[in-house]
Amino acid sequence: MPKVLVPLAQGCEEIEAVTVIDILRRADIEVISAGLDAQPVRASRGVVLLPDTTLEEALLQEFDMIVLPGGQPGTNNLNADARVINLLKRMSAQGKYVTAICAAPSVLAHAGLLDGKKATSFPGSLNSFASVNQQPAAVVCDGKLITSRGPGTAIDFALTLVELLAGKAKRNEVEAGLVRA
Repeated sequence: MPKVLVPLAQGCEEIEAVTVIDILRRADIEVISAGLDAQPVRASRGVVLLPDTTLEEALLQEFDMIVLPGGQPGTNNLNADARVINLLKRMSAQGKYVTAICAAPSVLAHAGLLDGKKATSFPGSLNSFASVNQQPAAVVCDGKLITSRGPGTAIDFALTLVELLAGKAKRNEVEAGLVRA
């Protein structure tokens, strides 16, 4: 079974965090949410999230994918955490999936992972990174780097991650259960 890490920083975007965790778990993918510290996470709109563990504990495990929710100041908090940056670089070097939504692709860019790569983000979040080939799509895949635009694209983003980890049939099964149309 694939294993996914979702780091939760204070001020993260709750729609993105909860949607990704929920949809991946619907697909029977193991998801570990990890707070940057041992405190409950107060998301950007005041929703309080209780991570499964701390990032420190999560770092003792191996993951197939990391998913960074965006939001502010959550993205800035992820970007300021050297453990997150080092983990992103290590997972990318190991050929693992490195993914981010909303403003969080800027953390990937800060880590040097989007140089010359196609990516998308919340409008303006990648403007200071000239080496990124910005795309207007809801979800952009460039190898094992997957990015998405924001809260409104969270379901599409999460379903793309399901497809990458568990296949098209599992994506279709999960999507049918969401009754999107």
